[in-house]
Amino acid sequence: MMTSPAAAVAIFIALGAIAATAGFNVTTISFDEGYAPLFGERNIVRSPDGRAVQILLNLYSGSGFISSDLYYHGLFSASIKLPSDYTAGVVVAFYMSNGDIFEKNHDELDFEFLGNIRGKEWRIQTNVYGNGSTSRGREERYLLPFNPTVEAHRYSILWTNSTIIFYIDEIPIREVVRSGAMDGDFPSKPMSLYATIWDASTWATSGGRYKVDYKYAPFVSDFSDLVLHGCRLDPIQQLPAAEQCREAEAEIAAADFSLLSPEKRDAMLRFRRQYMTYTFCYDELRYPVPFPDCNIIESEKEKFQNSGHLRSPPRAAARRQRPRRRTRGRSRVDAKQQADA
Repeated sequence: MMTSPAAAVAIFIALGAIAATAGFNVTTISFDEGYAPLFGERNIVRSPDGRAVQILLNLYSGSGFISSDLYYHGLFSASIKLPSDYTAGVVVAFYMSNGDIFEKNHDELDFEFLGNIRGKEWRIQTNVYGNGSTSRGREERYLLPFNPTVEAHRYSILWTNSTIIFYIDEIPIREVVRSGAMDGDFPSKPMSLYATIWDASTWATSGGRYKVDYKYAPFVSDFSDLVLHGCRLDPIQQLPAAEQCREAEAEIAAADFSLLSPEKRDAMLRFRRQYMTYTFCYDELRYPVPFPDCNIIESEKEKFQNSGHLRSPPRAAARRQRPRRRTRGRSRVDAKQQADA
């Protein structure tokens, strides 16, 4: 049975009430305190107080920013509002990576937001890579029980030595536990934080069927409530990361966001039952042999095709009707000119 938009929002509010009882006690920072432009600097617009920032994609470039420091474990989050209207081919990403340092064996933790044609919902993708395991992407996709273009929602990544948890509005939606089965696929090296918006016309919407249409540009994504609550590494020190971060690790381990109470775990399972539309664990076409760290549940597996996609996708939250705006003449763009994240 499909969940109605109103019921979906009600469910998420109820789950949020559980998570909010012990809200994350972390300090937000200004953009300049923790971040610097990465590319497309002209398309990065800071708020007057410096505590929020917009990143834009237009005919000339995408844009993005990067943390000023490397981090080894912690909680990293931002409140994000996504572009509205026609957003096919547009990707907004909030992620951790060390690909600029470890070119062939990098680690990565992703929130990727995939745009869509008018009237269709944004989709969210999470992914986990460790030690260059790009051919073994642990991807999951979800719909949302709210419209992410109407107001900002908080997206958080918790990364510790033993677990990774993805949160939306303090509700856990995915947990990855370090195990012997994952071996080196669990991220283990210091990473930077990134936020980008870019043209992914070749794959992001229906496998590249729908491209970015620049008559709807600029595409604007808002970031606020920036949190870099982790162990900031001093590259000058010769001590291993684990030694530099011993005190910070203990503080993070004791924090409420590192512990999944039975109530939070139930909330996570309910979210996944309602809104997960793809999981690598059931993708037999891409991975004929399931990953050893997958927990295969036969009753759950029956809901998914052998491609890993849900047989009957849930209905996303209803969108507010917006007046159709005037459009300019269609622009011609060479995709090679678009900045890439």
